[in-house]
Amino acid sequence: GEVGGRQGFVVTDGGLATELERRGADISDALWSAKMLMQDPLLIRQVHSSFLQAGADVITTASYQATFEGFAKKGLSHEESCHLFALSVKLAQEARDEFWADPSNRAGRPYPLVAASIGPYGAFLADGSEYRGDYGLSEEELVAFHTPRIAYLLTLRPDILACETIPCMIEARALVTVLQRCLATAQHPHPDVWLSFNCKDETHCCNGDAFADCLQVASSCDGIKAIGINCTAPQHVNGLLRSLATATTTATTTTDCLVTSQRRPLLLVYPNSGEVYQPKTKDWADAGETVELPQLIRQWYDSGARMFGGCCRTTPEHISTIRSTLEG
Repeated sequence: GEVGGRQGFVVTDGGLATELERRGADISDALWSAKMLMQDPLLIRQVHSSFLQAGADVITTASYQATFEGFAKKGLSHEESCHLFALSVKLAQEARDEFWADPSNRAGRPYPLVAASIGPYGAFLADGSEYRGDYGLSEEELVAFHTPRIAYLLTLRPDILACETIPCMIEARALVTVLQRCLATAQHPHPDVWLSFNCKDETHCCNGDAFADCLQVASSCDGIKAIGINCTAPQHVNGLLRSLATATTTATTTTDCLVTSQRRPLLLVYPNSGEVYQPKTKDWADAGETVELPQLIRQWYDSGARMFGGCCRTTPEHISTIRSTLEG
């Protein structure tokens, strides 16, 4: 892949769940978007396609809330669960291949990459705890939780592993442990990894851990090629990027692939639209005044970010605006 090579930035996709709901899917379920892997996989592929058409260089699989434990609670066998994980990657790869097969889509665009989404333990609980990080689990228990999914996803050969919405340092440590073990024993060239944190203000992850401390943990793993912030209110991003930029010397140019020859991770930002999630009602409330997206993207670029996208409540229209802002 050459994402971020000649163009100097990377556009990720937006809120998969948001777009599924806009198209009529009912995902009010513990499995969230992963529910649609069982019920309407073609709709997932359509959403991937819409983000590619809008300008995404990376599309993210519908596996954020998919776990072996979560599928087992729905009565699925281990084999059936493996099939759904494989389907999540296959749908994104098919959407990418179909998009790239049309020569008119290639003008000024790098070959798009597929990122396998790995949500936090709180996403499996489906109680909003990824917005708090108050799991009450040990690091060893979190390592045991994350290992089977990451090990299996690696066998599916995605281009990227996207560990997302991490709310606390103990989970970051557990993920780094799992990644180091799994990447060391991978049978083939392993994907690049991004690690992205869910933060409650300009200096802290959701559970109150210092963001700077979490960054040190993330920076300790060679396989992690991008570090950033997602599922966070846009108004906190600039302050958080200042922490990131001091923890990682900002890449002024992005080299081939996501980063391969670059020692320093890229800085990644894909916040929410600005609304606030209410776990009890599984709904969103407006958080008040908003700054125009192009202005935010330019600020974040100036603060060192080189990968941009959206998380909850962001649409293909948001992604199109991000791409046109960066190209302008």
